[in-house]
Amino acid sequence: MASDPLNEPILVTGGYDHTIRVWQPYTSQCVRTMQHVDSQVNSLDISPKRNMLAACGYQHIRLYDLVSNYPIVNFEGVTKNVTRVGFQEDGKWMFTGGEDGKVRIWDMSSPNPSCKRIFDCQSPVNAVCLLPNQVELLMAHQGGGIYLWDVKSDQHDHLLPEVECSIQDVAVSPNGAYMAAINNKGSCFIWMLTSWSGPPGQETQLTRSEAKLKIQAHEKYGLRCKFSPDSTLLVTCSGDSTARIYSTETWTLQAELRIDRFWIWDAAFNNDSKYLFTASSDSMVRLWRIDTKTVEREYAGHLKAVTALAFQDEPIRSSTTDTTGTGLTSTH
Repeated sequence: MASDPLNEPILVTGGYDHTIRVWQPYTSQCVRTMQHVDSQVNSLDISPKRNMLAACGYQHIRLYDLVSNYPIVNFEGVTKNVTRVGFQEDGKWMFTGGEDGKVRIWDMSSPNPSCKRIFDCQSPVNAVCLLPNQVELLMAHQGGGIYLWDVKSDQHDHLLPEVECSIQDVAVSPNGAYMAAINNKGSCFIWMLTSWSGPPGQETQLTRSEAKLKIQAHEKYGLRCKFSPDSTLLVTCSGDSTARIYSTETWTLQAELRIDRFWIWDAAFNNDSKYLFTASSDSMVRLWRIDTKTVEREYAGHLKAVTALAFQDEPIRSSTTDTTGTGLTSTH
């Protein structure tokens, strides 16, 4: 059965078997396999127009055409592991971060994208996250800190939530209210965010963060944290074989999703925040129903650990009869 990446829900996964797989999420069918030669896949992101896929790994950043399956751009000039890739909401630019300590901004307006800006974190970068304002980036590094960088004004700030640890991931809620970070000790930190607004004509200031609480989310290595689309949930993933979901209203544990023995590397919510995809070291991708904590579907095909996934649901329809945009659940 043919797949239409522009209009249907699309799930993309990658890992240590040097392949990227494209799935129909509601049938568990793998519709395409793309080769990511020379490197494992560390991070994936689907472009806003859903026609391209960015993938990064060891010394490689590639852009794939989701219709033809072929890599159309191979980004040059990166060394070591590239750990994170993502698009600005209009697709005008792309960001990457890696173990060389550099976060790069790539201009996507030409057929041959070029690096326009670089921020040096002076420590290997584990994660990069774009704020909803589409101007500021959060950059988590192995030195234990998080940089906040305004790409337009070049202002920056630095948070150091806990010494002698590595911040593995950082995330911001879609409503812009909260920031979360998880470290290699399984600790999850939560901040409240506020945008600075001054008199007209004055230079805008960086988003302000106020430390809220620390959650001992996992017993072992923390790997990933991500907010749900409706900003009501936060998921954390770990080397302790669990993904744990917290309420952003009370910061209490709502669900623990557990597999046997293996690390859970990545996760993604669906549009209505009722389902969660996970990628793990047992070469499996799973779709969980959060309220029942049960596996609804399994996606088998990878031969080694699955370390990255990206998901986009059907476009939200501007209809008075259907405003949920829950493409996955409506066909589930």
